[in-house]
Amino acid sequence: MKTPNKETEDTWHKDPNNWVWGIFYYNKDDKRLFVDKKNPNLGATINFAHPKSYLFFVGMMCFFAFIVFMILMSKNN
Repeated sequence: MKTPNKETEDTWHKDPNNWVWGIFYYNKDDKRLFVDKKNPNLGATINFAHPKSYLFFVGMMCFFAFIVFMILMSKNN
């Protein structure tokens, strides 16, 4: 995976067309799975144009659902 140079990264990041509703990053030219949020102090987000992004997102949701399920099951016992 080739990392973009800082100038290209800044151009992509500042382009409002790469942000759906201002919170979801979607850029087919950017091959990174994780990118900084609009405010880099708030962490990273997923590039939803990356082929593996939806697999990662579904896996993350399944993990959290499993945790909630385990908590609810432990309260019933």
